[in-house]
Amino acid sequence: MATTADEVWQLLGELIQSQKETERRLQETERLLKEQSQKTDRQIQELSKQIGGLGKKFGSFTEGLALPSMETILYEKFAMEVVTPSVRVSKRGKHIELDVLAYANGEVNTAIVVEVKSHARQESIGQLITHLQSFREFFPEHGDKKLYGILAAVDLSNALREEVLKAGLYVARIRGEIFELDTPPTFQPKAW
Repeated sequence: MATTADEVWQLLGELIQSQKETERRLQETERLLKEQSQKTDRQIQELSKQIGGLGKKFGSFTEGLALPSMETILYEKFAMEVVTPSVRVSKRGKHIELDVLAYANGEVNTAIVVEVKSHARQESIGQLITHLQSFREFFPEHGDKKLYGILAAVDLSNALREEVLKAGLYVARIRGEIFELDTPPTFQPKAW
């Protein structure tokens, strides 16, 4: 069957129209995908924010769980006079945030910094040591006191416990629903 020139031009015109329609649909699809991608990115950012907030709430929950039993330990075992949770100090553009600060004057003349963790990790030791090393800069009023650290954790491996003790820090672990000191009788803490 022979095709006339008019039929070829007509087919060519239809092909051009079809290509234009395909191009338009492709652009529309790209636009929709871009919008969906942006929407997904926003949802991921919001979810990340919520997860971060949940982690912070869990940390606050753990600190709240630790406080009553840590207060008992600090008052009875260490003869502390003052126990203060969630201490934040800013000086000269630097900041420190302590989960618990306890101290006693007079004969005891000691300050103790407690770092509370739901899941203790290697960096938990470094964080507590950093707090202890910068303590006197933020609390010069306690400059003459002996200074000790306690790492209190809900979840703490035995290997990490040994590292905490080697660093000269006390260890407190949760047993049942209360924190208890978990240091051997021969333990010699490091005074900072």
